[in-house]
Amino acid sequence: MKLLNRLYLTALTLSSLEATSAFVARPHLPSTSVSLHGKKDSSDEVVQQQAFSAGSFIEFEEKKRIHVGKIDAVEHKSSGGARYTVIDSEGKKFNIADKSVRYSMACPNSPGQANKLYEEFISAQDTPMKSLQESLDVSPELLEMAWEEATEELDGEAHADLTPSSFVELVHAHAASAMEKYLTWKLLQSDMAHVFFKEIKSHGRIVAFRAKPRKAVDNAKDMFCRDQDNEDNELCFV
Repeated sequence: MKLLNRLYLTALTLSSLEATSAFVARPHLPSTSVSLHGKKDSSDEVVQQQAFSAGSFIEFEEKKRIHVGKIDAVEHKSSGGARYTVIDSEGKKFNIADKSVRYSMACPNSPGQANKLYEEFISAQDTPMKSLQESLDVSPELLEMAWEEATEELDGEAHADLTPSSFVELVHAHAASAMEKYLTWKLLQSDMAHVFFKEIKSHGRIVAFRAKPRKAVDNAKDMFCRDQDNEDNELCFV
């Protein structure tokens, strides 16, 4: 009888514990779900394009026409791209994208020097090829010598890139002025210069000139001199 009573009490105790456990608060487990509206990843932030500063003198293209002017204001689009308000040499205002800028030069701090440089820049825009050579004192023979000097120590797949500054230093052994750089930049885009150098671009702008291999130069020179317009060019007699 005592044994039956003990079994009965044990059963009641277990039943009571199970019933109580149903109401015990369970520890809160952290959620592993990811919010769909979380904070934007910092890697998605828009990076603003490096822009030319206001006041810079530039050569730019607008509707297939070439102008020179001064940057009056700089702004960035929501995508990060730069745009410029430019006033050209005739006082006309343009709103252009960064890719429209072909060449730029810094404006001197002195108003007198700035005005002088800007006037020279305007005058140089349409300089004929012959005048470019005379202004820079670069004959066809000297151009070829510069190419030879640039490629003299190259071997294998290496190549030589010249900027307008390094070209002037190579040819005339002095640091190039702002106008010398611009005139050289124009000269090295001529048909004659293309015999020896290939244009190198960055962000759509011509920034350097790569010396061609000798075989390519020989072929280009032959084609250049076959053109009737160039038959009297000094390069064809070098």
